[in-house]
Amino acid sequence: MRMVPCTRDRHAEAILGIFNDAILHSTALYEYAPRTLATIEAWFDAKAAHGFPIMGVETDEGTLMGFGTYGVFRDRPAYKYTVEHSVYVDEAFRRRGVGRRLLEALVDAATTQQVHVLVGGIDAANTASIALHEQLGFVHCGTVREAGFKFGRWLDLAFYQKVLGTPRETLEG
Repeated sequence: MRMVPCTRDRHAEAILGIFNDAILHSTALYEYAPRTLATIEAWFDAKAAHGFPIMGVETDEGTLMGFGTYGVFRDRPAYKYTVEHSVYVDEAFRRRGVGRRLLEALVDAATTQQVHVLVGGIDAANTASIALHEQLGFVHCGTVREAGFKFGRWLDLAFYQKVLGTPRETLEG
Protein backbone atom coordinates (compact mmCIF):
# COMPACT_ATOMS: atom_id res chain seq x y z
CA MET A 1 0.00 0.00 0.00
CA ARG A 2 1.45 3.35 -1.03
CA MET A 3 0.30 6.98 -1.02
CA VAL A 4 0.32 8.69 -4.45
CA PRO A 5 -0.91 11.96 -5.89
CA CYS A 6 -3.86 11.15 -8.15
CA THR A 7 -3.65 12.23 -11.77
CA ARG A 8 -6.33 12.47 -14.41
CA ASP A 9 -4.57 10.13 -16.81
CA ARG A 10 -3.79 7.42 -14.28
CA HIS A 11 -6.76 7.60 -11.88
CA ALA A 12 -9.82 9.26 -13.47
CA GLU A 13 -11.58 6.02 -14.39
CA ALA A 14 -10.90 4.39 -11.00
CA ILE A 15 -12.12 7.52 -9.18
CA LEU A 16 -15.24 7.53 -11.37
CA GLY A 17 -15.91 3.92 -10.38
CA ILE A 18 -15.46 4.62 -6.67
CA PHE A 19 -17.69 7.71 -6.84
CA ASN A 20 -20.41 5.89 -8.76
CA ASP A 21 -20.40 2.93 -6.39
CA ALA A 22 -20.88 5.36 -3.49
CA ILE A 23 -23.68 7.16 -5.35
CA LEU A 24 -25.55 3.99 -6.30
CA HIS A 25 -25.06 1.92 -3.13
CA SER A 26 -24.47 4.20 -0.14
CA THR A 27 -25.32 7.46 1.53
CA ALA A 28 -21.70 8.66 1.40
CA LEU A 29 -22.80 10.98 -1.42
CA TYR A 30 -26.20 12.60 -1.44
CA GLU A 31 -26.52 12.21 -5.21
CA TYR A 32 -28.81 10.10 -7.36
CA ALA A 33 -27.25 9.90 -10.84
CA PRO A 34 -23.88 8.35 -11.61
CA ARG A 35 -21.17 10.75 -12.69
CA THR A 36 -19.55 10.69 -16.12
CA LEU A 37 -15.92 10.76 -17.14
CA ALA A 38 -16.45 14.36 -18.32
CA THR A 39 -17.67 15.24 -14.80
CA ILE A 40 -14.52 13.73 -13.29
CA GLU A 41 -12.31 15.59 -15.75
CA ALA A 42 -13.98 18.89 -14.78
CA TRP A 43 -13.54 17.90 -11.11
CA PHE A 44 -9.80 17.39 -11.67
CA ASP A 45 -9.63 20.81 -13.38
CA ALA A 46 -11.40 22.52 -10.47
CA LYS A 47 -9.07 20.92 -7.90
CA ALA A 48 -6.01 21.96 -9.92
CA ALA A 49 -7.29 25.53 -10.37
CA HIS A 50 -7.42 25.96 -6.58
CA GLY A 51 -4.27 23.99 -5.81
CA PHE A 52 -6.23 21.36 -3.88
CA PRO A 53 -4.64 17.91 -3.55
CA ILE A 54 -6.14 14.64 -4.67
CA MET A 55 -4.39 11.92 -2.69
CA GLY A 56 -4.65 8.23 -3.45
CA VAL A 57 -3.65 4.96 -1.90
CA GLU A 58 -2.65 2.21 -4.32
CA THR A 59 -1.85 -1.45 -3.94
CA ASP A 60 1.70 -2.50 -4.76
CA GLU A 61 0.34 -3.49 -8.17
CA GLY A 62 -1.04 0.02 -8.82
CA THR A 63 -4.76 -0.49 -8.17
CA LEU A 64 -6.38 2.58 -6.62
CA MET A 65 -7.76 1.55 -3.22
CA GLY A 66 -9.22 4.93 -2.34
CA PHE A 67 -8.75 8.66 -2.64
CA GLY A 68 -9.24 11.83 -0.65
CA THR A 69 -9.33 15.51 -1.41
CA TYR A 70 -10.60 18.80 -0.14
CA GLY A 71 -12.16 21.84 -1.71
CA VAL A 72 -13.91 25.11 -1.18
CA PHE A 73 -16.09 25.11 1.95
CA ARG A 74 -18.08 28.24 1.06
CA ASP A 75 -17.39 30.51 -1.90
CA ARG A 76 -16.79 33.73 0.03
CA PRO A 77 -13.43 35.33 0.86
CA ALA A 78 -13.75 35.09 4.64
CA TYR A 79 -13.96 31.28 4.38
CA LYS A 80 -10.62 30.98 2.53
CA TYR A 81 -8.92 29.27 5.49
CA THR A 82 -11.59 26.55 5.75
CA VAL A 83 -11.94 23.57 3.40
CA GLU A 84 -14.35 20.66 3.16
CA HIS A 85 -12.72 17.27 2.74
CA SER A 86 -13.89 13.91 1.49
CA VAL A 87 -12.45 10.41 1.57
CA TYR A 88 -13.71 7.47 -0.48
CA VAL A 89 -12.45 3.91 -0.29
CA ASP A 90 -13.20 1.22 -2.87
CA GLU A 91 -15.52 -1.37 -1.35
CA ALA A 92 -12.94 -4.14 -1.90
CA PHE A 93 -10.40 -2.34 0.30
CA ARG A 94 -12.45 -1.10 3.26
CA ARG A 95 -11.41 -1.87 6.85
CA ARG A 96 -7.71 -2.00 5.93
CA GLY A 97 -6.60 1.44 7.14
CA VAL A 98 -6.90 3.12 3.74
CA GLY A 99 -9.32 5.79 4.96
CA ARG A 100 -7.09 6.59 7.94
CA ARG A 101 -4.01 7.01 5.73
CA LEU A 102 -5.93 9.26 3.37
CA LEU A 103 -7.41 11.44 6.12
CA GLU A 104 -4.02 11.77 7.83
CA ALA A 105 -2.49 12.80 4.49
CA LEU A 106 -5.21 15.41 3.97
CA VAL A 107 -4.57 16.88 7.43
CA ASP A 108 -0.85 17.08 6.59
CA ALA A 109 -1.53 18.68 3.19
CA ALA A 110 -3.95 21.20 4.71
CA THR A 111 -1.40 22.14 7.34
CA THR A 112 1.24 22.65 4.64
CA GLN A 113 -1.21 24.78 2.63
CA GLN A 114 -1.96 26.94 5.70
CA VAL A 115 -5.58 25.82 6.05
CA HIS A 116 -7.11 26.62 9.44
CA VAL A 117 -10.16 24.31 9.56
CA LEU A 118 -10.99 21.01 7.89
CA VAL A 119 -14.73 20.22 7.73
CA GLY A 120 -16.30 16.89 6.87
CA GLY A 121 -19.98 16.36 6.14
CA ILE A 122 -20.79 12.76 7.09
CA ASP A 123 -24.06 10.88 6.87
CA ALA A 124 -25.02 10.59 10.54
CA ALA A 125 -25.55 6.83 10.19
CA ASN A 126 -21.97 6.29 8.93
CA THR A 127 -20.54 5.21 12.27
CA ALA A 128 -17.25 3.99 10.75
CA SER A 129 -16.45 7.39 9.24
CA ILE A 130 -17.52 9.20 12.40
CA ALA A 131 -15.30 6.95 14.53
CA LEU A 132 -12.33 7.53 12.22
CA HIS A 133 -12.77 11.30 12.35
CA GLU A 134 -13.05 11.28 16.13
CA GLN A 135 -9.91 9.11 16.43
CA LEU A 136 -8.01 11.71 14.40
CA GLY A 137 -9.14 14.62 16.56
CA PHE A 138 -12.18 15.86 14.65
CA VAL A 139 -15.09 17.05 16.78
CA HIS A 140 -18.80 17.07 16.08
CA CYS A 141 -19.91 20.63 15.36
CA GLY A 142 -23.52 20.14 14.32
CA THR A 143 -26.08 18.02 12.52
CA VAL A 144 -28.55 19.15 9.90
CA ARG A 145 -31.59 16.94 10.40
CA GLU A 146 -33.23 15.50 7.29
CA ALA A 147 -30.79 17.36 5.04
CA GLY A 148 -31.05 14.80 2.25
CA PHE A 149 -33.48 12.24 0.89
CA LYS A 150 -32.17 9.02 -0.63
CA PHE A 151 -33.23 5.37 -0.77
CA GLY A 152 -36.73 6.33 0.38
CA ARG A 153 -35.70 7.94 3.64
CA TRP A 154 -34.54 11.23 5.14
CA LEU A 155 -30.85 11.51 5.94
CA ASP A 156 -29.16 13.52 8.69
CA LEU A 157 -25.88 15.21 7.80
CA ALA A 158 -23.36 15.47 10.66
CA PHE A 159 -20.50 17.95 10.45
CA TYR A 160 -17.10 17.26 11.98
CA GLN A 161 -14.21 19.71 12.12
CA LYS A 162 -10.56 19.82 13.00
CA VAL A 163 -8.95 23.16 13.81
CA LEU A 164 -5.31 23.23 12.74
CA GLY A 165 -2.56 25.44 14.16
CA THR A 166 -2.26 27.28 10.88
CA PRO A 167 -1.99 29.71 9.15
CA ARG A 168 1.09 31.52 10.33
CA GLU A 169 -0.39 34.79 9.04
CA THR A 170 -3.93 35.73 8.08
CA LEU A 171 -4.92 38.20 5.43
CA GLU A 172 -8.32 39.68 4.70
CA GLY A 173 -9.42 40.08 1.14
